[in-house]
Amino acid sequence: MAPVAPRSGDAIFANVERVNAELFTLTYGAIVRQLLTDLEEVEEVNKQLDQMGYNIGIRLIDEFLAKSNVSRCVDFKETAEIIAKVGLKMFLGVTASVTNWDVEGTTCSLILEDNPLVDFVELPDTCQGLYYCNILSGVVRGALEMVSMKTEVTWLRDMLRGDDAFELQLKLLKQVPEEYPYKDDE
Repeated sequence: MAPVAPRSGDAIFANVERVNAELFTLTYGAIVRQLLTDLEEVEEVNKQLDQMGYNIGIRLIDEFLAKSNVSRCVDFKETAEIIAKVGLKMFLGVTASVTNWDVEGTTCSLILEDNPLVDFVELPDTCQGLYYCNILSGVVRGALEMVSMKTEVTWLRDMLRGDDAFELQLKLLKQVPEEYPYKDDE
């Protein structure tokens, strides 16, 4: 039987069940607002959003692998391309470009062409240290950890902070070899 080809992000996005984009955006905004009220410190909200995203990412990877037919990626570069072109399209309806690779091939940037989380959002002066979309960095970090890649994911540019784009930096810290609970010869 021939291997199944991976599905494109557009094909998957067309076939997945979606919620209304405005409802999603406003609900996320309400969550961020509630965190700001409860935690009071912007840095604590950043940490909480990252942790929430991480928890989502470790669960989301199963759905991604099941619906995308993506086989094991050869290296970190291929993994970043799959995140940018298939993963983000599948779950957010957007794509990203992968740029700024370092010489070792362990650090790159994902530049989002669009970000539906920030529709209707303006940060007040009291929230200038807030990484409003920090949940996305946690999602990417959690998903990559589930496929044996320990990473650091940080925001380099954010349009809510006056930058010209949304840019996430992915840095591969360690590739953890998979361990199987049994051996084939036993």
